[in-house]
Amino acid sequence: MNLRAHWMRGGTSKCWVLERAALQKTGFTADAVLPRIFGSPDVRQLDGVGGATSTTSKAMIVSRSESEDIDVEFTFAQVGIEEAKVDWGSNCGNCSSVVGLYAIEQGWVAPGQDVTEVRTLNTNTRQTIIQTIPTPGRQLPESLTSIVPGTVFPGHSVQLGFLSPEGRTTGKLLPTGDAISQITVGDTTAEVTLIDAGAPLAVIDAVKFGFPAETYDDWFDQASTQLESIESIRREAAVAMGLARTPDEAERAIPKIGLISRSTDGASDLQVLMLSMGKPHPAMPITGSVGVSVAAQTQGTVVANSLAEPSGHELRIRIPGGVLSTFTEDSSLGRTVGVYRTARTLADANLPITADQLQGTAASQSEEDSKCRV
Repeated sequence: MNLRAHWMRGGTSKCWVLERAALQKTGFTADAVLPRIFGSPDVRQLDGVGGATSTTSKAMIVSRSESEDIDVEFTFAQVGIEEAKVDWGSNCGNCSSVVGLYAIEQGWVAPGQDVTEVRTLNTNTRQTIIQTIPTPGRQLPESLTSIVPGTVFPGHSVQLGFLSPEGRTTGKLLPTGDAISQITVGDTTAEVTLIDAGAPLAVIDAVKFGFPAETYDDWFDQASTQLESIESIRREAAVAMGLARTPDEAERAIPKIGLISRSTDGASDLQVLMLSMGKPHPAMPITGSVGVSVAAQTQGTVVANSLAEPSGHELRIRIPGGVLSTFTEDSSLGRTVGVYRTARTLADANLPITADQLQGTAASQSEEDSKCRV
């Protein structure tokens, strides 16, 4: 059988977009299908369509919504590389930006006169994300000019507004009730803000952790020598936030974790280095930027304490690829926190899969699997 899929770039990530109905027709769970078509487990993902990095081994499972308030529902899948496992614990903000564009390109949402608003719901987090895309003359422009830090080529401009993002996963903005927590791993103690906004996030005070603000350009290399320690802190944070019973049971993708300090470049308010799937992130997860933005507005957090003055409508965040700006504004549905991204379609493909390729990897999908996974 052939599984129809679109390859799309959203922000600084790439993902394969699969329609929920097509995936269900395979008769297997997404946990079985995705690792096989991505080529996992294999560090190269040689026998599949995965990109062999955490930012390019992702999938979006989409469907038209039956709700009057939502146009498209989507589920994000972080596909393992070294292991044949799919992480469903969080959402990817960068890949979220492809959903609105896909809906317009497929005719699910009619283009507006100047811009088109696509109301999307992420099923991993139950988060509503309002996506606004320019459609001058009721058409997607053929000439693309928008570029965001961490990308080389332009795409369609996408404004992502996360509607009331606080507590979507744990039920609380500050799951522990504290603005700052002390987490000790071995001989290392870190001051960390544990916050749930956009996605669960652990933000480490970089300076107190031994990352001087003035040496931001060296943080990437320095973090690469302390991956085990930072990962241990992240896993302890998962337990503290109620996301796992033990550190060993913590998911790979949540909570997200990053180092933060005041900025020293004169062009931004904060500087951040995020880690993704155990490695320094070359840009920044968008859900992480939402969490940092909300934390900047929350008194007593590591983020708020790093600011020279309180955060307002716009927050400028220095990342390895440049400066990322986030916004806080009111919409017709309520307060949104978000960012500007770009998205574009790279390819339309038919991915061949056969039942014998999937036998033994997972059982045929049950009705419950269908509801939870695809």
